[in-house]
Amino acid sequence: MRRLSLFALVVFLVAAPDAVAMIQLDRGIAGARLGASRADVRAALGKPAKVAGGRNEFGPWVRYTYDGGLRVFFQGRSNVTSVQTTGLGDRTAKGVGVGSTEADVTANVPGVECETFETIRSCHTGDLAPGKRVTDFLITDGKVARITVGIVID
Repeated sequence: MRRLSLFALVVFLVAAPDAVAMIQLDRGIAGARLGASRADVRAALGKPAKVAGGRNEFGPWVRYTYDGGLRVFFQGRSNVTSVQTTGLGDRTAKGVGVGSTEADVTANVPGVECETFETIRSCHTGDLAPGKRVTDFLITDGKVARITVGIVID
């Protein structure tokens, strides 16, 4: 019985990185999933360290900021429209996160495309068309500086 328990623990520890991946491509980061309500996000992540709001060309918005570099945006104030991280802790199932190289992104993120827009280097999944879900890896000096999972607004 003890050998079985030890085996189960080893299997759990080996399988854990995939199970705890916090960046879900085109879906969300760390419990903040696209389309989730503000109450859903608070239930998953707790009280934000900071709450801000305002109005932009698309209407009213709210932003929750959490320790560790996580920011959750609610364009329209009710449901998650994008989630960003600049923290080192959140990773995809294949281990890509802030600090990874562009080569890591292209090798480990299926269907990713890297482009330069004026002075900004970006690797992203999906089509950058309004209404589409994408995951964007902002590249600065050859490494991921920020990851955004969101719905393209414009």
